[in-house]
Amino acid sequence: MTCHNRRATTLAALDALARQRGLPRGTEIRVHLVDTGSTDGTPEAVRRAHPGVDLMCVAADVHWGQGMRIASRNSRAAGREPFTHQLWLHDDVVLDDDALARLMETSRVLSGAVLVGAVHDGTATTYSGHTGRDLHLVEPSGRPRPCRTYDGKVVLLPRAVRDRIGDIDRRFPHGMGDYDHGFRARKAGIPAYVAPRHVGRCPAGPPRRGSREPGIGVREALRRVTSAAELPPRVWWVYCRRHTGPWAPVRLVTPYLMTAVRAGAGRWTSAG
Repeated sequence: MTCHNRRATTLAALDALARQRGLPRGTEIRVHLVDTGSTDGTPEAVRRAHPGVDLMCVAADVHWGQGMRIASRNSRAAGREPFTHQLWLHDDVVLDDDALARLMETSRVLSGAVLVGAVHDGTATTYSGHTGRDLHLVEPSGRPRPCRTYDGKVVLLPRAVRDRIGDIDRRFPHGMGDYDHGFRARKAGIPAYVAPRHVGRCPAGPPRRGSREPGIGVREALRRVTSAAELPPRVWWVYCRRHTGPWAPVRLVTPYLMTAVRAGAGRWTSAG
């Protein structure tokens, strides 16, 4: 897990993880959390509420992808009995009390596959696996459903799968690393499935923030879309080159052009 300045949210995620029930006898959950420069008291609150969590504090310029790489490294260097599975968990996910038991059982049946847990906001699926050319969201259907790649909110990797694919690529310090990981698994011949049922709750990100915030103008919109939080050009080019084939140059420029057009149209509409 990785967190930054979301104390209540992070604690809720850890509380839900501590409530997990129905796991096979002898199962031990080890939590490796990387805090990236929180200033809201998150590390202190975590130490008080969950003293068994392996917490590492790093600088604020460490983003989600890099933080997850550090957490994975820590889990492998803990000097304890080797883990059988590795779980990626976002700090804004509140798992159902039996989520991990269900994921483990499905993983056992699907031996050797990546298992993705879909999450919802109370009314609709917010994050899951993705399929098809346009990477549509995969809805849980009561049985495991294959996917091409996945959001990194809840992902269960058997140890052999993690060792073969590795962690989130260092070329993706923040976003896109989870999608890249899914595509790399697929290229390695490792299937990925969405679990039969939702495994917890997670709100969708606000649709009109960052470069999509109304009224910010073209220059500011382009500054935001090219920042580390969205689509930094060098990182986006790596993703496009790897996963979009001969259309990579077109895919590279498309989001920046669309951002400029959207921001310009928004300014024109406001002025009108």
